[in-house]
Amino acid sequence: MPEMPDLPDFDPKRTRRAVRRGLFRTVTIVLAVLALLAVAATEGSSLVQTRGDRERRMQAVLGTAFKIYNPAYTVTIGSCCQTTPLSMSFEVAARPIAPTGDWPAGSESYAISQDFFGRVGRLPLGSTAHTRLSQSLFDMGTTLATKDDVRAVLARLPADLSSLAVVEFEQPLGEAEMKSVVKQYGTCAERIVYERRPGSLPVTWGFDYWNDAMDLGKGGDNTEDMCGGNLPQFRAWVALLRDHDNANLRSFDLSLDRLRKAAEAGLAYGYVDQLSSVRELRELLKDPRVRTIRLAGVAFDLDRPR
Repeated sequence: MPEMPDLPDFDPKRTRRAVRRGLFRTVTIVLAVLALLAVAATEGSSLVQTRGDRERRMQAVLGTAFKIYNPAYTVTIGSCCQTTPLSMSFEVAARPIAPTGDWPAGSESYAISQDFFGRVGRLPLGSTAHTRLSQSLFDMGTTLATKDDVRAVLARLPADLSSLAVVEFEQPLGEAEMKSVVKQYGTCAERIVYERRPGSLPVTWGFDYWNDAMDLGKGGDNTEDMCGGNLPQFRAWVALLRDHDNANLRSFDLSLDRLRKAAEAGLAYGYVDQLSSVRELRELLKDPRVRTIRLAGVAFDLDRPR
């Protein structure tokens, strides 16, 4: 029977080094696997969230709804999209609308996001923005700012001041008649109000609301529509919406039912005027088709020579 070899003497240092090497290899392997899993989860989630045209449709629906939600701002939609394993988002830049000639305010950037299941996250601005223009839109259909009151306010202002105002019609006008009013007074309708909703924000539409996603629908960007809201574009965007969009639209204080009714009727209850001077508003107020005008701001146009 062969003799058993002598066991080596126990060396604590070598044992500790071996244990450390084993732990290091194990930790390295675990971290590498976790990193690969994280990359796979991130990339896989991104592919799932952006499959088809989901990211472009998200931008078209949520980005445009955000503009309707903030009619007192000029909103520019950034490139899309940033994804995480649980969400997808894009950035928008927003600056308050001001009278023509007023020094432009700086833009603020915000993120619009939806979770993995397509639900929109917490929204910036909206009713919390509290601008005078949004309040003027809230007041449409109320008894505030009667013609006599507005006439008195306009009378004590310098005639050459540029203005920002909401013009409200006595009766809602069809597209052709609304455009004729705008053309007659040589002004421009920045946003058309397609709903009377006293005490709440009505549905509005501007020619630049859907420019960032035009190839998803049939709306156009004809320059003839720039001062008339572009009703065909509004209708094309509403036609893009589906029943499952309703939950997200409610986060923007909108609903499919209201949007579809407003788009189908195509009646203008008023418009936002950024171009007229105080003198021109005085003349416009005399028109029997105009119920009232709500001033949202005035400014000197420092570039106007006289």
